[in-house]
Amino acid sequence: MPYEQGRIFREAWIAGVKKHFPGEPKPGYITSWEETPDWERASATAVYEQVRAFVDISAGNTSKLARAQKGRFVALCWIAQIHKYFPDPKPAYVADWDDLPTWQQQTDADIFEHIEQGLSPRS
Repeated sequence: MPYEQGRIFREAWIAGVKKHFPGEPKPGYITSWEETPDWERASATAVYEQVRAFVDISAGNTSKLARAQKGRFVALCWIAQIHKYFPDPKPAYVADWDDLPTWQQQTDADIFEHIEQGLSPRS
């Protein structure tokens, strides 16, 4: 399975965590792509593709969305991946947007914008 898009997602996650996390983040939050578990690589790739598809089907008009809307989209797509791989996840892993810490909301919005900005304009 090609993971290049997942790597882009993961790098945006790590950058967001380093920027927004208060204090020292947990090592798992900033684990390198090479050390990221297979399920998480597959999930990162899937969510990247969902964001890409969303940008495409909106004809690039996702730039008009608020940051919170972009972050909510990433968070919801990620929650679906958690449910795919974990039959009984911890509640914190599937928390709704309003229950996420601010640093995670900001990181999810950064991820969306990073993917959005990296896509080539369609002609």
